[in-house]
Amino acid sequence: MAKFSDLINGDKPVLVDFFAEWCGPCKMMKPILEQLKSQVGDSVSIIKVDIYKNQPAASSFNVQSVPTLILFKNGIQVWRQSGVLQASQLKQVIDAHT
Repeated sequence: MAKFSDLINGDKPVLVDFFAEWCGPCKMMKPILEQLKSQVGDSVSIIKVDIYKNQPAASSFNVQSVPTLILFKNGIQVWRQSGVLQASQLKQVIDAHT
């Protein structure tokens, strides 16, 4: 399994969805992220990170509420927001940073 730092250090932007299995709003993000993926294709990587299975990654970015979405570019956090966002909002964020 790739290390988290390797996943976010690629050339293309990476949108990370920090989530928990028990979190209702997190479950709402799954179809939204699938819709977003269909809009952005391979120009952006979208990964989901379970905060309980990946505690070091969650704590290193001080994730205290879920869902928390963080956009990385070249390994650097360029945008972050907690809560449910629509695909159109996320696409605007990605477009602004690519």
